[in-house]
Amino acid sequence: MSSYPGPLRAIVLTIVAAMFVTSLPVGVARADLVTTEQVVDAKAAASNRDRLAAVLLRDDVRQQMEALGVDREEAMARLASLSDREIQQIAGKLDELPAGQNFIAGVLIIAGAVLLALVILDLVGVTDVFTFINPVT
Repeated sequence: MSSYPGPLRAIVLTIVAAMFVTSLPVGVARADLVTTEQVVDAKAAASNRDRLAAVLLRDDVRQQMEALGVDREEAMARLASLSDREIQQIAGKLDELPAGQNFIAGVLIIAGAVLLALVILDLVGVTDVFTFINPVT
């Protein structure tokens, strides 16, 4: 290449560089069809995400989160990081929850579940809370 004069050498180097760059492997672009279900699912996920964000912004939810030591901004950031499937699962569970459930009924259900768990553990022999279930011999 040293035999080429100055301007011709610059042109040759430019052409060689251009050919090298154009010969590099480039990612292949793919175009697929978008189904109606994908569009509907994306819209539903966006709607559910907005609805869950609105729930987190309510005052009663904010007070409960503060009582539990949860930062609202952190909860919103975690909500934003959830996948569409996780958002749909949470929104589905939110729809299943009874609105305005009585506090005493909730406490009784939890107490019953704990009592049942203790009885089962006593029957298996893991704990010894109720002496009448497995009498000590």
